[in-house]
Amino acid sequence: MVHLDAALGEQLLDVSIRQAVAQVLPDVYNKVTELDAAVGGQLADAMELRAKDPAQQAMLAAYLADLNLPDKAAVVEIGCGTGAISGVLAARAGVGEVTGVDPSPIFLDRARDLSAGAANLSFRQGDGHDLPLPGVVRLAVLHTVLSHVSDPVGVLGEAFRVLRPGGALAVFDGDYNTISVATGDIDPLQACADAMVQNFVNDRWIIRRLPAMTAAAGYTETRLRIHGYAQTTDPAYLLSIVDRGADALVAAGRIGPELCQALKSEARRRSTAQSFFGYIAYASLTARKPG
Repeated sequence: MVHLDAALGEQLLDVSIRQAVAQVLPDVYNKVTELDAAVGGQLADAMELRAKDPAQQAMLAAYLADLNLPDKAAVVEIGCGTGAISGVLAARAGVGEVTGVDPSPIFLDRARDLSAGAANLSFRQGDGHDLPLPGVVRLAVLHTVLSHVSDPVGVLGEAFRVLRPGGALAVFDGDYNTISVATGDIDPLQACADAMVQNFVNDRWIIRRLPAMTAAAGYTETRLRIHGYAQTTDPAYLLSIVDRGADALVAAGRIGPELCQALKSEARRRSTAQSFFGYIAYASLTARKPG
């Protein structure tokens, strides 16, 4: 699945939303079917905002360029959220029918609204551990999903099942051990980044184990690429990480609301002063099911 962004970070200052988030931590994305409409809608907003980030779009284009698909290839995006990536896939030359699968009816309602008019794009409710599809797919995409699921090996196995022989797998996710907003030793903002990972990511090590996991699942022709992602000016996404971490610290009772707001304000002060720095490494992996 996807990450929260700046708009949601600001909205989480509302007490009712903070309480809702506290009830589902850790990893809110692993429990999307349990979210109320307000929180689910804000998550959906954040997915769309992140999908419009030019740097995120460039990373998507880079790993999709590694794929050589036959004409009219059937594609599934597992954990499609609001369908932003599914929409990009459906617009690619040579791609046939694209099916987005997600467990959240809130996300799927948004996806259907946003994709109205796309003749080769549809959405189905389902879980990546038990996909409602036969084995006819040429490409299975997992974009910012595996780090959040409870059984990534099982999801990779389901993707393998629905792929036709010779079909391709594409995985993209964050290497969350690299995330940093620190500009020196003992930087208080780094505590926010660490708390975000602890509370919003199910498996921070997933990228490090991904090549071995895909090989064990039967995939071959594996290619792993690292994509560096840094923000210094207009750091909307990394500011949202600070916000999420600060809110998680409050929800856990580790800091008070005054310090929470002070940490968020410090991040924005740095942004205004052009002294903010945030970084995370992403990785993409492409592989094939033997023909």
